[in-house]
This record gives sequence, C-alpha cells and structure tokens, in this order.
Amino acid sequence: MVVLTPVPGQARTYFVPVTDTLVVHGHGYGHGHGMSQHGAQGAALAGKSYRQILRFYYPRTRLARRHGPIRILISADTTPAVVVKPATGLRVRDLTDGSAWSLPQRSRIDLWRLAPTRGNRTDVQFRARGGWHRWKVPGRGSVTGNVQFEADRAIGLVLPNGSVVRYRGALRSALPQPGARSRDTVNVTSLDDYVRGVIAAEMPASWAPHALRAQAVAARTYAAYLRQANSGRYYQICDTTSCQVYGGASAQTRSTNAAVNSTTGKILTYQGEPAFTQFSASSGGWTSAGGLPYLPAQKDPYDGWSGNSMHRWSVRISTAELESAYPQLGRLQAIRVTKRDGHGSWGGRVSELVLAGSGSRVRLTGDDLRWKYGLPSTWFTFEPTPIISRWRDLGGRRSYGLPKSAEEQVPGVRGRPGARQRFAHGRFYWSPATGAQPLQGPILRRYRDAGGPASRYGFPVTPNLPTADGGGKARFEHGMFFRSRATGARPVYGRILAAYAHRHYSAGRLGYPVTPVRRIEGGLRSRFQHGTISWDRRTDKVRVRRH
Repeated sequence: MVVLTPVPGQARTYFVPVTDTLVVHGHGYGHGHGMSQHGAQGAALAGKSYRQILRFYYPRTRLARRHGPIRILISADTTPAVVVKPATGLRVRDLTDGSAWSLPQRSRIDLWRLAPTRGNRTDVQFRARGGWHRWKVPGRGSVTGNVQFEADRAIGLVLPNGSVVRYRGALRSALPQPGARSRDTVNVTSLDDYVRGVIAAEMPASWAPHALRAQAVAARTYAAYLRQANSGRYYQICDTTSCQVYGGASAQTRSTNAAVNSTTGKILTYQGEPAFTQFSASSGGWTSAGGLPYLPAQKDPYDGWSGNSMHRWSVRISTAELESAYPQLGRLQAIRVTKRDGHGSWGGRVSELVLAGSGSRVRLTGDDLRWKYGLPSTWFTFEPTPIISRWRDLGGRRSYGLPKSAEEQVPGVRGRPGARQRFAHGRFYWSPATGAQPLQGPILRRYRDAGGPASRYGFPVTPNLPTADGGGKARFEHGMFFRSRATGARPVYGRILAAYAHRHYSAGRLGYPVTPVRRIEGGLRSRFQHGTISWDRRTDKVRVRRH
C-alpha cells in the first residue's frame, strides 16, 4: 500500500473515497494567459472601453497597425482536392508564374475542383451531369506546383462531409513541401477578413461592442504574431482551437463585422513587434503568467460577472480512467498536489501532482490530468471525502493526528458497504446512513475485537462522547459501548439497552456494564457495577436487579 501523508506547506493530499468517484471544483476555462473573454464582457458591461480592456489584460503593449494577407490552413478539408461551388468571377491562378484564367460559367457546371495528378501537377476539373471533366488550362493543359481558386466574392468550399463554408480571398491547393505527394487546402485572405471569420467563432456576437472590439484586436494581433513567426511556411495559422477558431465568411455577423471595421488594422505591439496575445474563455478570477512581460499573473475583477458559468465549476470524475491508463497504480488511493502557481484560492492552478495507488506512484502535470478528464482548466481542487471533512471539523491533526492509511472499503451489517480510515490517534468509519464518525481508545479496540462494522453493532453513529463521571460512550446503529476506568469498554444492545436507557445509562444506579451481553438459558443477560439486566426470550420481558 502506498500512502501519501499530508504535510504542512503547499503540498496537499486528497484521499480517494471508496466510491472511486472524485468531485472536482474549479475556476476558469482554458490556460488563463492574457485576456479572459468572459472578463472582457464583464469589463465592457462595467463601462470599460476596448482600449481599457486591452490595457488591463496586456499591460506594457501599445496599439499599432498591420495589414496584408495571411495564410490559414483549412483543417476540415482532409482530401487532396480543393472542391468549390461556381461563383461570379471565379478564376484559377498558377502561383509558379502568376498566370490566371477565368473559368467559364455554364448552367450545367455545379462544381469545380483542383485535383492533384502525377508529380506536382494539378488538373482543373468541373462536374457536369454527374461526372468530372478536365478543363484544359490554355497553353499548358494542367498546372505545376501550387495553384488556387480566386473570386471577387466569397468562394464556397465543399468539405468532405458535403457541407459548404464560404471564404474570402483565395483557396489554395498547397504543397506542404517541394516534392510532397499530399496537398492541403489553404485560405489566403486579408488580415481583417481573417479576423471577421474569427470573432463570432470565438465570442458570442450578442456581447457588448467593446468586448467584441477587444476580441478583434487580440485576434488580429495573435494572427500578426504567428504570420511573422511562420513567414516562410506554406500556412501561417490554423483554423482550430490550437490557434484561433476561424469559420471564414460563413461565420461573419453584423455585430462582429462592426467590431472589425471600428478597429481596422489595429494590433498590440511590444517593443515594436506584434505581441503574443493569448486569450482564453475565462480566467476564473486570476490570469496565469504566460512567460512574457505583458502576460502577467494578476487578479481579474471582471471575470466573475453573472453570465459566466465557467467562473466556478464542478464535475464528477471516476478514478477508473486513471487506473486503466496507469495499471501500475493498482487502486488509486490518493492524489497529492505538490505544486501550484500560487495565485488565487487553493493556491492557484495545479502544476504538478502525484497519484498514489496500492501498487506505485505516478507523477503528472496539472495539464495531464486536465486533458485526461476534459477539465475546463488546471485551477482545480478535490472535494474532501466525508471522512476527511469530518476529521477537519473535529480538529484534524490536533485531535486525531495525521492519516495513516488510505480509505478502505469495509462491509457493514448484512453486507452494506462503508469505509474506514486509520489515523494516528483513532479510526474513522463512514457509511451512507451514519456519515463519518471517529472512534478512539478502549471503545475502538473493543469494537474492532467484536468485528467492527460487520458485527451486530454496525457502524458508529456518534464519536466517543464523555459521560458526567469521566467515562465515555459511543452509539452504534444497533447498540452502544460504554467505558470507565474500572470496567473497560463494554457493549450493550437490544432490549437490555432499552432498559438501561430507561434507568439513565451509566448515570443511573446500575453504573457501567462490566460484561457484554451474554447468552443465558432462555434469553440474554448483562452485568453492571450495581446490578443485572436480563431478557426472557419466551415472554419478551426485561428484568432489572440491583445489588
């Protein structure tokens, strides 16, 4: 058995309940670097302008302007061919020498495509009457190298699933590298047209105008940064959450286009270069450090507005996935968070943690656990088990010492399961019916000798309780234990216990029990310091004798 004992300091151990289900509480959605999109909305609702929003989330940056084209990888187009709908002014361009040819508009043509053939050559083809036909490029038949469709308006790209997405600019059949056999579809468009296709995919179009403007500048800056970083690559940015979600002209709305138009060309720079303006859905109340002077960890007062469901979140996860992914663990018994970023509740976002199982330990990062379970962020904590919650409520290590074992499943009366956990100064028992209750000293030892929760007494329903004369007692599902220096710990149950209760337990004239309930001919009997109580099975009567 591998047990992680809690120690003072930043590290904290979270025990796994016997139900093997952990309740995870957290803040925020995403990595938390830079602007919180929900925070931008919260700030705009609080009356902040987009300039103030950007100044808060990206301190030490300055506004500047950038224009020009950008190349976007269209990841959903997974086939080698580029298939488009006919459009007014549709033409094809050979990028080797820049030559372009207008494509004929005929009613019987319902699709055009760029179809790679042998080597680096591409055929231009059209579909008519259900079949594909080659359109001979004037003077050359087919095209060598990169080739693209262009039009005066947005072009409808037909994706493998049959859906059509419209894109402004050009749709290129691009070779990833010279001599490659595969082709990728790349949209080449202006920086502002690109941002028009980003905002509504990244932020609700119904949000406040200044939140949308802040998003426009952040998205344009992020694109300008990657455009510069990937200037020599056949594409400079992708269209998924790995970069920024981009939906082309099909994603544009009136409100998001207005945000682009009111911030045309504006980007944020740091020391004259485009800034790496990362953003995420929600900071949870603290942004996280992004490793750059303008991406600091800072308290975010805007993220917690009433419409942000990700400011606080809770999920339930099963430990079975971790046990399956890391079979050397055995049964997962505890998770110890060993490092956080130090900002916000619980110590902030989780950087490192250790899984402790019955077989071994496994070290993970906070991101490892986040991606394994699809958690919204790495800013999370685990709800303590009922046993640990009760331990803390009763004084924790000051009263019962530190945990000495993981939580273990134990059977109760008639097989009903519960749990137990050992501590330095006692044990805690838990069942759904009784909650978590601690036991210590002679009562605990006697209870264990009697068989614990599987015995006739079941689970405890109270902790050790003091009696008026310095002794102790504890109540169980089906009986009670009493303790004094003179008598030790003894159990009483059934009709004998009822009669003892009627006579005020140990505070009455009978005193403490000196024997457990024992079988006698025709019934049961228990001896006390100053008398006996007997029960007759045949008559169901109880007899009390004092001496």
